[in-house]
Amino acid sequence: MADPDLSHLSRPGAEIAVRVTPKASRNRITHDAGVIRAYVTVAPEGGKANAAVQKMLAKALGVAKSRLVLLRGQAARDKLFRID
Repeated sequence: MADPDLSHLSRPGAEIAVRVTPKASRNRITHDAGVIRAYVTVAPEGGKANAAVQKMLAKALGVAKSRLVLLRGQAARDKLFRID
């Protein structure tokens, strides 16, 4: 199953809420009923899971990962990213 195309959400200043599940069996992003969920295989240690989510989300949005800024949820499952 390929990651969804979220390019329609990629406009400057947009804020994107993501629910993260670390230590999943495989990396993937789902978009169902307006909820974006990210599943990453890495453990939530030292920001590794945040970096993995940022990389996958940037790819799905079609933007550079440097344009995604984590606003809220550094140590939580619910994260809020902004596109700069």
